Amino acid sequence: MLLGVGTAASPRFAPAGLLLEYGHTRVGFDGGPGSEPPETVQAWLVRSREGALHSELRRIADECGMPEPAVASFRHGALHVEPLPLPGEAPVGYRITAGRHLAVWAPESRGLPVWAEEADLVFAGTSEMRRTIEAARRLRVRRLVFALLDEDACAAMDAGKDPPFGEWGQEGGRYRL
Repeated sequence: MLLGVGTAASPRFAPAGLLLEYGHTRVGFDGGPGSEPPETVQAWLVRSREGALHSELRRIADECGMPEPAVASFRHGALHVEPLPLPGEAPVGYRITAGRHLAVWAPESRGLPVWAEEADLVFAGTSEMRRTIEAARRLRVRRLVFALLDEDACAAMDAGKDPPFGEWGQEGGRYRL
């Protein structure tokens, strides 16, 4: 479930965040005030310890008794989550495998990493959207969700325009592998 689809400074949306549920296992990704994962997560994974919201995330975790936000791997049964480098200067993204299914959390990537090849589901950002779409097609991504919406994406959404490939992420939207 997408907890938020905004940038750290977005006046419209909560910061981009994802809640992964796999059986009784729950893992949060990024987020921030208004889009933090629930207190019942086993891990809270972030793309960077240097992000604009990291001190706020640590405060939320401390107050709620949640796991410390970390750049880390997570494994539980068939669920494997690995932080991997992204193209350019972006922080890490996460490769999420559950059995034969592959999802990718890479909302700050400019384009997509080669390790997203043949992903069932990719959460990406709209920065350099054309490059991301080209990479998604080349890498044979089955479903592309724009989970970090910049001002241009918000304007396109408001005008009723869909992306040329993929879909706009929705706060509270549920995505299934």
